[in-house]
Amino acid sequence: MLKRVAEVKRDRIGKGSLEERLQSQPELRARFERMLDIIENAGGDVEKAAEAERRVIEELRQMGSEVLHGWARRQEQKKEAAWEQDPGVNRKVKKNSIGTRGSEKSKSRNRSLRQGVEGR
Repeated sequence: MLKRVAEVKRDRIGKGSLEERLQSQPELRARFERMLDIIENAGGDVEKAAEAERRVIEELRQMGSEVLHGWARRQEQKKEAAWEQDPGVNRKVKKNSIGTRGSEKSKSRNRSLRQGVEGR
């Protein structure tokens, strides 16, 4: 446990406080606030542990989904920016080709069809 705490502290060096970091993630901040409301029973409508548990689990599921979607969008933007920097890549030009030219019919298929007819 102490080793994990030391790792977390080491990883946080150079990063802002939790409050500062949540400022740049408004959706995540709102999700944490909703979870705190459940924990504090801010609405006064949760009387049983099972209901509180259900609500917390639902918030965690939604938060996980939002976090992963946000992560995927950021990864896509990073990749796109990297490709934009590569001078050999041009994704915004219309292609002139209409496709691959058709090739001659397969002789093996014609042979198998002839053998089927001759074998009757």
